Amino acid sequence: MKTRIQDLRKELGVTQSELADAVDVTRQTIISLEGGRYKASLVLAHKLAQFFHVTIEELFIFDQEDENI
Repeated sequence: MKTRIQDLRKELGVTQSELADAVDVTRQTIISLEGGRYKASLVLAHKLAQFFHVTIEELFIFDQEDENI
C-alpha cells in the first residue's frame, strides 16, 4: 500500500523519529510504512491522519490489490 506519509512529513519538516514519537510507534515502523512494507492498523492510520490533519483516504493510497485484503 502506498502512502503520502513521507511527503507530508517532509513538508512539515518532521523527522521519522519525531513522527514515531508523536504516534507512539518505533522509527522502524515509520520507515516500513513509508516504504510500503507495512500496513497500518486502523488505530495507527487514524493517529497518523490526525497528526497530518488529513483524512485516512488522503493519507493512504488504495489500489485494486489492496481490495483483496
